[in-house]
Amino acid sequence: MEENDRTPPSEEMQPLSVTPSASPSSNPSTPQVMSLEERFQLVRSVGEECIQEDELRNLLDKKPLPICYDGFEPSGRMHIAQGVMKTINVNKLTKAGCKVKIWIADWFAQLNNKMGGDLKKIKTVGEYLIEIWKAVGMDIDGDKVEFLWSSDEINSRAHEYWPLVMDIARRNKLPRIMRCVQIMGRSEQDELTAAQIFYPCMQCADIFFLKADICQLGMDQRKVNVLAREYCDDIKRKNKPIILSHHMLPGLQQGQEKMSKSDPSSSIFMEDEEAEVKTKIKKAYCPPPKLPRAILVWNTLNTLSSHGSMSSRWKAIQKMVERRSTKALKNW
Repeated sequence: MEENDRTPPSEEMQPLSVTPSASPSSNPSTPQVMSLEERFQLVRSVGEECIQEDELRNLLDKKPLPICYDGFEPSGRMHIAQGVMKTINVNKLTKAGCKVKIWIADWFAQLNNKMGGDLKKIKTVGEYLIEIWKAVGMDIDGDKVEFLWSSDEINSRAHEYWPLVMDIARRNKLPRIMRCVQIMGRSEQDELTAAQIFYPCMQCADIFFLKADICQLGMDQRKVNVLAREYCDDIKRKNKPIILSHHMLPGLQQGQEKMSKSDPSSSIFMEDEEAEVKTKIKKAYCPPPKLPRAILVWNTLNTLSSHGSMSSRWKAIQKMVERRSTKALKNW
């Protein structure tokens, strides 16, 4: 059963900064004079959801160098959600004293038939993405951030990896694995290859293979991260990976929950020219503001009043709502 202990993110908008305002220590295990609460709030700010907050606080208190895991398929151009937002999140984590392992999932991209399944092209894309992160300002000094190629790591430690994958597969029914295919940008209704069905078992294994304390991926990866926590229950493992799921940056077109590389009109890419960025922003869909409920109620009451269908009691209610609506607008 999935765990649903959600804690909403702060409602206040925080200014974006690729590089933290205070220069972090060159040693990730000794952040600059930050209290436990400051470190917790900084790490927590990365995620829209955290499972579980008490576990995160305890981890930061007890472990000098927590390991955060993030991963990506090298599959094409990099948009700002992957370029700028990931850099901001990684820099927050390293400033808080964490080490970040970025899993370059080249084999996974091949399983998912990205770049036509050509591993050489996939590796070229991976190298290109790493260079963009360096250029943007990802804090990779020392050993704060480690880039690991899945094909190299799995081949070198196959005796550890594949038994783990097989055990995860053995302990889960096919419908449970199928619920995770969203992590590949697929749906349960898609006609999947056997490799794609095996993909979630491998991604779940990555978490333990990398000895990750924190899974720092997007909300679209939540189901496989929860699968990892369920696996801990199956094997009676006490220390479960903490899930810190960041918000997905919406696409530019109406109805798009996240930017997509496959749809250029939905994304702003890292190499877009300034004029192109301005054009995309001008054409982007802007949802209407969500008015406070009191204003909507007041508008309804006002409509009824104009038709002469309101009693004195209704009119008194209208005046009360109008006062509250005016106050809500001032604070909105």
